Amino acid sequence: MKFFIDTANLDQIKEAQDLGVLDGVTTNPSLMAKEGITGKDNILQHYLDICEIVDGDVSAEVVATDFDGIVREGEELAKLHKQIIVKVPMIKEGVKAIKYFSDKGIKTNCTLVFSAGQALLAAKAGATYVSPFLGRLDDISTDGLQLIEDIRLIYDNYGFETEILAASIRHSMHVINCAKLGADVMTGPLSSIDGLLKHPLTDSGLAKFLEDAKSFNV
Repeated sequence: MKFFIDTANLDQIKEAQDLGVLDGVTTNPSLMAKEGITGKDNILQHYLDICEIVDGDVSAEVVATDFDGIVREGEELAKLHKQIIVKVPMIKEGVKAIKYFSDKGIKTNCTLVFSAGQALLAAKAGATYVSPFLGRLDDISTDGLQLIEDIRLIYDNYGFETEILAASIRHSMHVINCAKLGADVMTGPLSSIDGLLKHPLTDSGLAKFLEDAKSFNV
């Protein structure tokens, strides 16, 4: 399973990279705005700054919703850096654009996916990644993990190469459950990754070892 971090915060990206398990980054306009990054030139530079930190894929989202606009923005983003993955919304014009990008050899991440049917269309169009938002489904009392399971079954049935990028991860158990269901990638906040480190028995065991080790200092 690949670990992506869902943020535009460079310090958090560096912290995850230093842990040694980071495979990539996902961002969106909301995450950019949260960090106070506005204006096209500043946003493009920020993507480059992220690419300097990580070795893996960096999803950069288009804001256009028409085919020509998505293609124009996507081609500009793809030229920015070899690690950039063009993030395209799951709409009709977005699916058309994903097919266009796929034919051109440009990698894509189909975002805002909330149903197995949407994921099937994204794979048929040639998306590199599909991003089902399981946390947001949970928010409306729908089983987000069931969606991951359904997509895994469909993709395995037909040998689709599109990777399932479990998005809107909220906590560490989301990560564990997505891993059990066969998601190819998870993306979430730094806390969802750090949470995997923690267990009270690890803490108490280490405290006991350190206490006993004091007797070695003679």
